[in-house]
Amino acid sequence: MGVLVHENFEFIVQGITGREALNFTRECLQYGSKIVGGVTPGRGGREVYGVPVYDTVREITAKRKVDGSVITVPAAFAADAALEAIDAGIKLLVIITEGIPRRDASMLIEYATLHGARVIGPNCLGVIIPDVCRFGSLGGPAVDCRKAFKPGIVGVMSRSGGMTTEICNALSAAGLGESTAISVGGDPVIGSTYSELMPLFEADPATKAVVIYSEPGGSSEAELARWAKENESRLPIVAFVAGRFMDEMPGMSFGHAGTVVDKKVDSPADKIRRMREAGISVADDIGDIPRLVKERLAGAGA
Repeated sequence: MGVLVHENFEFIVQGITGREALNFTRECLQYGSKIVGGVTPGRGGREVYGVPVYDTVREITAKRKVDGSVITVPAAFAADAALEAIDAGIKLLVIITEGIPRRDASMLIEYATLHGARVIGPNCLGVIIPDVCRFGSLGGPAVDCRKAFKPGIVGVMSRSGGMTTEICNALSAAGLGESTAISVGGDPVIGSTYSELMPLFEADPATKAVVIYSEPGGSSEAELARWAKENESRLPIVAFVAGRFMDEMPGMSFGHAGTVVDKKVDSPADKIRRMREAGISVADDIGDIPRLVKERLAGAGA
């Protein structure tokens, strides 16, 4: 089954005539995803690989049901694009745009919550259920995406889009595969954290384990550890924390805009400690993840 998307999931692309959107629109279509429209103000009436382009989101939703929107517009306009999609009744947004000001990101996420919508990102690559639906740009070219992502039993969540693919490729090679993979976003403020997404995997019968890729900075891992302690999850969780060298370099930024370590709870060492105390297995090396998943599944009798 998987989470968030499904076989008949239909979505639009906001900013579809931009260079990045042109590429992943083509790759999503080749993967088999259902893109039913695109939006670029002033470009209405055109087509992108057979996908009709409109000036507004409402022009599309007035004609048909739309399950989601991928937003890839400049950061200065991303919040307005998200609000437009929410006001048009779209309930799931993937925001690829990075560097959206924190105030704008916080505002649009609160607005989405008030309107019963969910945001994945900003600064993410989206969601994929292998061989079912690719909602965003995870995995690159469709032919490579099919090699890296295979149907299976592990739910994957990662702050890094590239590492989402790397981990899934390792799980696929180990014969485990993925039920759903989610690039949650690398900006400081994101719409859906690990602990907020865990209940979806918990309710998904196709998911038997969860893998987390973590980076320095932010409190998402502490929230996940607290969730794991407070909820008797049926799912074993395996995590990897990147940037351990940063424990010797306080205040340094690492990779994404969201990974500025400015307090103890942000540090890799503290993340590892908290997660292990909550019963989450933390891999010392990223290559250890498939083995740890198999060990946890065997221990759970799965």
